[in-house]
Amino acid sequence: MAITELFSVPIPALKSHPGGAIVCTEPAPKIYLLTFTSPNDNRLTPEFCRALITALDIIEFGHAPGVVVTTSGLTKFYSNGLDLGLAVETPGFWENALYPLYRRFLTYSMPTVAFINGHAFAGGFMLAMHHDYRVFTGSGRGFACVNELDFGAPLPPPLSSIFRIKTSPAVYRTLVLEAKRFDAKAALEAGLVDAVGDLNTVLKLIEDRSLTKRGTTGVYGLLKTEMYRESIQLLDVKGERAAGPPDLGIQESKRREQGEKWFKQYKANQAAKSKL
Repeated sequence: MAITELFSVPIPALKSHPGGAIVCTEPAPKIYLLTFTSPNDNRLTPEFCRALITALDIIEFGHAPGVVVTTSGLTKFYSNGLDLGLAVETPGFWENALYPLYRRFLTYSMPTVAFINGHAFAGGFMLAMHHDYRVFTGSGRGFACVNELDFGAPLPPPLSSIFRIKTSPAVYRTLVLEAKRFDAKAALEAGLVDAVGDLNTVLKLIEDRSLTKRGTTGVYGLLKTEMYRESIQLLDVKGERAAGPPDLGIQESKRREQGEKWFKQYKANQAAKSKL
């Protein structure tokens, strides 16, 4: 049976990113599959974030309660995260685009499932973590990781909090301080995903847990708001408090500069004492 397209939301092009679209289909009753395709690797540009929020709004306010599943229309990437350069040069990117997207998923009024069918790196993996459930492709294609350590970007509180809440301390340490790349088997063992398989696995998880019924009483989002209130408060920050990685990097540079001055003076004092 052919799967009918319910709607499509365009992702406008932005600088080097050609844009794309988010297509919503219904592979089973009340299961809304959002497939985002934005070459080359589904970067979370401001336009991508806004388009995905729009798709969530259309489902919540225009369709019966059910389950939202997100996946990629690209063969290699679920999402490769941010274009950090673009994020830095876009005023208000963190507080007006990225953080609202994560918050929308975290408090969404019906269950959400990320079907990770390719690489999910950094901000792309964070997107998956803000869903209620995660299924990793069983094809052997793809890794999930938080690789800020590799490219020298700190994790501000709104980005790191979801891992503190949803993972064990040992897994959190391995994710952040070792930048480990988790394949599907390792991700399942670490509790980062709930199952490994294909779209049929996603549909079975939804059926086994009766997820299509969970959003019908009107309190599902409220329950999650309380469950994740620490993360929500951090995602709601505005102005200077919404520090992205560059701001934290500036603070660290100042700290190191002060430390180097201190050490230079310390060495001079030690040398002076040795002459006494």
